[in-house]
Amino acid sequence: MNDFDPTDIRAEERAQAETETRRRLSKDTEESDIKWLMSSKRGRRIVWRQLDAAGIFRTSFSTNAMSMAFAEGNRNYGLKLLGIVHTVCPELYPVMVREANEQRNIDDGNSRNDQ
Repeated sequence: MNDFDPTDIRAEERAQAETETRRRLSKDTEESDIKWLMSSKRGRRIVWRQLDAAGIFRTSFSTNAMSMAFAEGNRNYGLKLLGIVHTVCPELYPVMVREANEQRNIDDGNSRNDQ
């Protein structure tokens, strides 16, 4: 049986405070995780691959509405991740971009040598 009492204002305030504490703790953990991930070159490569796979650096236009909706959903995820990176550790974003460009230049040089 449910012991909920709608007239118990203090219990409701405690429940709201507990919910807010859990939400804040979850947000702090997420931010801490992103800082940790972005603090290493390997972590920045992982984040870059996620951003690239999400399609934030290309258009999601398609003449097929369902394909475009799917691509926009992926892009939305990537934009959320990018927003977190810019909020939590904005100084590491340019480092990640530079490293990704350096890696792309290395990969492009290797592919030309293969031909």
